[in-house]
Amino acid sequence: MNSTTLEHIRKSIITLIMFAGSILFLMPFIWMIVTSFKAESEVFVYPMQWIPHEWRAIENYKEVWLGESKFYLYYWNSIKVAVLTTLISCLISSLAAYGFSKVQFKASKWLFLIVLVTYMIPTQAVLVPQFILYRAIGLFDSHLGLVALGCFSVLGTFMLRQFFMGLHNDYIESAKIDGAGHFKIFYFIALPLVRPAVATYAILRFIWTWNDYQNPLIFIRSEKLLTLQIAIQKFTSMSGEFYSLIMAGTVSAILPLIIVFIIGQKSVIEGIAVGGVKG
Repeated sequence: MNSTTLEHIRKSIITLIMFAGSILFLMPFIWMIVTSFKAESEVFVYPMQWIPHEWRAIENYKEVWLGESKFYLYYWNSIKVAVLTTLISCLISSLAAYGFSKVQFKASKWLFLIVLVTYMIPTQAVLVPQFILYRAIGLFDSHLGLVALGCFSVLGTFMLRQFFMGLHNDYIESAKIDGAGHFKIFYFIALPLVRPAVATYAILRFIWTWNDYQNPLIFIRSEKLLTLQIAIQKFTSMSGEFYSLIMAGTVSAILPLIIVFIIGQKSVIEGIAVGGVKG
């Protein structure tokens, strides 16, 4: 065998191993979806039945969404909080990243270092001061308070700053010669050039906010304001003996994450590729 044939064999073996591994990792997810379509009597049948004998998809999902659990209300709460947090956080992180990378002023490096240092502080360490502050200023038990908690991200600022630093300063200087200020330069020149990075951070921010359990648990008290992650725990307690309904609720909860990633995966891959080239 020549070297080309051996290389093809090696790549084929690696591909088969990766395919088998992906199937292994996907099996729990597939079981969860299939279980959400089953009657409760078929959930723990041995040997496992991948294809239900009795399809109850409509009944299960109808019970979850329109039953006593008010799943639709919690779903809307999570969408509202996640979308608003993502939009505001992307704007603030982009502006901060542009300022730290392209706006020259005294002590800019020290100020950015202070921002990075705050990333070392565990979120649990500031929960009590945040709780007291929110009670004092009236943001406790409100969606506005949840949005405010996730509006600024040190990681997002740092990540976007690296991409803004990769932009050549000639773009900025040319725009200044034409009379453009920093806000025009940011919006019309810099931001479009780092769009893949912003899209990548937007997807990550949405996922983090959607999956957030700690902040809604501490800062939300009204049942009508609960987000989906808290509602899933509540729903699990209410339907603890009905695993088909629990799986239907879980599938519904992760569906937006899958949709967001499918829509934005091209931008994520592009952002990773651009970052790899610049690095």
